[in-house]
Amino acid sequence: MLPSLFISHGSPMLALTKTPAHGFLRELGQTLRPDAVVVVSAHWTTRRLAVSTSAHPETIHDFGGFPRELFECQYPAPGEPDLAKRLACKLNALPTERGLDHGAWVPLSLMFPAADVPVVSLSLPTEWANAELMALGEQLAGLRKQNVLVVGSGSLTHNLGELDAPEATMPAWVGEFADWVHTRLAADDRAALLDWEGAPQARRNHPTPEHFQPLLVAMGAGGRAERRHHSVEHGVLAMDVYAFA
Repeated sequence: MLPSLFISHGSPMLALTKTPAHGFLRELGQTLRPDAVVVVSAHWTTRRLAVSTSAHPETIHDFGGFPRELFECQYPAPGEPDLAKRLACKLNALPTERGLDHGAWVPLSLMFPAADVPVVSLSLPTEWANAELMALGEQLAGLRKQNVLVVGSGSLTHNLGELDAPEATMPAWVGEFADWVHTRLAADDRAALLDWEGAPQARRNHPTPEHFQPLLVAMGAGGRAERRHHSVEHGVLAMDVYAFA
């Protein structure tokens, strides 16, 4: 049975830059062969839960200030409307047509570069409590038995206001929070993780919560956590990947 995954997608340049995280995601994809992917991205936030029923989701370049080469990237993975409609019914989600934002297509383009695995996007409801997000994951857990990969795409740390050069050293406040998350996940301490805003340096690492919250969905969809990757880019973007088997 497939695990659920939390993936730190970092900068959109991850698609092109051969960092350790880039290489890891390429290798990870070679170990997985799902029939479809259901992804919750930090970059699709809504008030009410929504699901994309698009048969041919467009590649959304929802960023600015990057090289033209990045804007020329396309990820033409098909959608899976039947699965999306079933999820809409099961989750009382709003069916809508939407493409793949960079939180979805950047990591998936590394994992499944042939773009031959159908992708369904679920939104991240901004007004939901942490426990509701974990419960959403629990409702998605059954998909793993159907060979559907559940992915929460965010970033373990995400303070763009303190972004530094690609080779910058990780500051202590980033490491303190990343270590806290790792320790709590290793202990399967879900109560602490639902109260993650009280963790050391939580607000400095996440001035807004949307890049951490996909971890709660992935956690709900799986079992005990295993850290599959850890690296840091631009000093403050911890690129951790966790599998919940």
